[in-house]
Amino acid sequence: MLRRLLSLYGLLFFVFIYAPILLVVAYSFNANTLNMMVWSGFTFDWYRQIFGYETAITDSTSYVDSSAQLYAAIRTSLTVALSTSVFASVFGTALALAVARFRFRLAGFYRTLMMVPMIMPDIVLGIALLIFFITIGMNLSIMTIIIGQSTFLISYVFVTVSARLADLDTSFEEASADLGATPMQTFRKVTLPGIAPGILGGWLLAFIISMDDLVITYFVAGTGNTTLPIHIWGMLRRGIKPEINAIATLMLLFTIVIAGVGLYLRSRRTK
Repeated sequence: MLRRLLSLYGLLFFVFIYAPILLVVAYSFNANTLNMMVWSGFTFDWYRQIFGYETAITDSTSYVDSSAQLYAAIRTSLTVALSTSVFASVFGTALALAVARFRFRLAGFYRTLMMVPMIMPDIVLGIALLIFFITIGMNLSIMTIIIGQSTFLISYVFVTVSARLADLDTSFEEASADLGATPMQTFRKVTLPGIAPGILGGWLLAFIISMDDLVITYFVAGTGNTTLPIHIWGMLRRGIKPEINAIATLMLLFTIVIAGVGLYLRSRRTK
């Protein structure tokens, strides 16, 4: 009886999590231009509109945003995500190595402090960053977006790499030092290959979260630096548009591809 209840609970849990996502994917092919909740036929026209092609269902009732604005938002999001993920990976890895390999007072407190940005409400962090940038006289731009996102994405990389370092056998590093290798040689040939899966996982996590971030980016973006989540939010404020389902489906597909590439690369490194 208990096993059946647990199985039912597990099934309901997965339905609760994935059913809304599947509905978004399904309705992205709905031909109804007025009410996307009412199925009126299968179509690829919403995807065609995203890529700037003319469609048969485009009329005065459809909600069509400029493809150029959408592409500009995608370019901005990719630029921010690539920059932020690299920045967070470098500094998050360095901080994880410093905490794991060096002994200093309040190391436990410092480790806990690094996790605070992960649990802090996004709106609080966004307001704090906005006040900080205004106080120091820094104009809101794509640079402030990168800095703002890095403040909490470094924590994700720090935790991921720290977990990998905890499982890394330090005897290999000690053996490398005993054989005459310099600290840099030991890092390049022993430590770095050992923590590479953690760094890759942290980079992918930072990249995906950066592409998806809305609240903090909204506060520190300024004008003329619209990312894809902000662009979608602007579309939602003017009404629920059928194209939004198509954009969300493409973002989901992109995330799955990125995660798949990461798992493939990690499996190759493990072998």
